[in-house]
Amino acid sequence: IAIPNGVKLRSVSWENDNGWISCGGDDGLLKVLKLETNSVNSTSTNLPRSSEVGSKEDGISQTTPSAVGSAPSNLSMNQTLEGHSGGVLVSTWNQQHKKLTTSDQNGLIIVWILYKGIWYEEMINNRYKSVVADMQWNKDGQKICIAYEDGAVIVGSVDGNRLWGKEFKNIQLAHVQWSPDSRTILFATTTGELQLYDFNGNYITNVTSHCGENGTQIKVVDVEWYSGSQGYIDPRVPRLALCFENGKLQIM
Repeated sequence: IAIPNGVKLRSVSWENDNGWISCGGDDGLLKVLKLETNSVNSTSTNLPRSSEVGSKEDGISQTTPSAVGSAPSNLSMNQTLEGHSGGVLVSTWNQQHKKLTTSDQNGLIIVWILYKGIWYEEMINNRYKSVVADMQWNKDGQKICIAYEDGAVIVGSVDGNRLWGKEFKNIQLAHVQWSPDSRTILFATTTGELQLYDFNGNYITNVTSHCGENGTQIKVVDVEWYSGSQGYIDPRVPRLALCFENGKLQIM
């Protein structure tokens, strides 16, 4: 799947329960795609070598792999969502309530909702002070935590009410992640510091990083806390993964 006209993508997020993919890019570009894959006989040799599905008019071109046994696929959804003017930097799905939340380089946040098969703008918010570094819904989709680069944190409800806010002094935030039970929130800063808070915004502890070099902290590039939605092979297995800029991975 390729987006034409040289538009640079800034964010991609996959809602894997229903197969939606959000693609955010420069100049307010935001698309929601849904990929339908048709099963084919793996012994068939009549697959096209390279067929293009879609057109420049819908903004997406798609090529089918030439490998024998690959399944040709089509886009069952290709909707352009209009509302952002700056580059769309962050997007996150609320799988339980079928909502998409996006934010752009101007700090504008938009919550989109699916209604009769079409995505519509439901709510907007803008602090006019900073850019959203990261935002995540909790496991049951009732709360969203929004972390701004300037250290501001806002936790809101699924119906748009603000539950609480907090200011991290002299800290630039980079990532946020809810624990699977929604009782704690982990924040990662641009300098690699990791801080754990409870669901009301009270400090609990710092999380030790073991991936630094020569006694220095390394920037965290991604955080993922497994929600348990697919079960556990063992109740004692690690559930939190921290990826660092130096290529190291810490599993806890």
